[in-house]
Amino acid sequence: MPPPKKDRTDTPLRSDAQRNRERILRVATEELTRCANAPLSMIAKKAGVGQGTFYRNFPHREALVLEVYRYEMQQVAEAATELLATREPDRALREWMDRLARFALTKVGLADAIRLVTSAPGSPAKPEPAPVTEATELLLRANEEAGTIRPGVSADDFFLAIGGLWQVDASEDWQPRVTRLLDLVMDGLRAGAPGR
Repeated sequence: MPPPKKDRTDTPLRSDAQRNRERILRVATEELTRCANAPLSMIAKKAGVGQGTFYRNFPHREALVLEVYRYEMQQVAEAATELLATREPDRALREWMDRLARFALTKVGLADAIRLVTSAPGSPAKPEPAPVTEATELLLRANEEAGTIRPGVSADDFFLAIGGLWQVDASEDWQPRVTRLLDLVMDGLRAGAPGR
């Protein structure tokens, strides 16, 4: 019996291929954020890669859109570790909340593109936000250990508390409103903290 075929994501890419892929993802993020139906040929051209290279990496629109979504979520998730390495846990959490809000509110076109590729019957499912959930847990546990937030807050609790983010109109000046909302959430997390 032959060995099972490896998924493309299991095989490490050469450094030039990895750079091409990352460049495609960066350009696709910008273009899909601007327009959910951005032509793939335009994304390839702006990324400076040929059609063959583009389609080797992303054989169809669905693959590209879902990978952009995963890539963006991974960037937000990785910011949690970076912030914890350079800031006090409560400051890291609050700054990370701002990054999460920026991701949610500046990627409206990307959200539309994801809806387009996942809404038809037989379409692939939207990727689970596992990296962002894990980052949330990491930040919450660091704050709990530091005594800067109330004990026992879960990632589910956190996302319920910030649910208002998804009600904010991204086409208006959303920053002041979101800052107030996230400050309220942070004040709520701090209430009852043993270190206060």
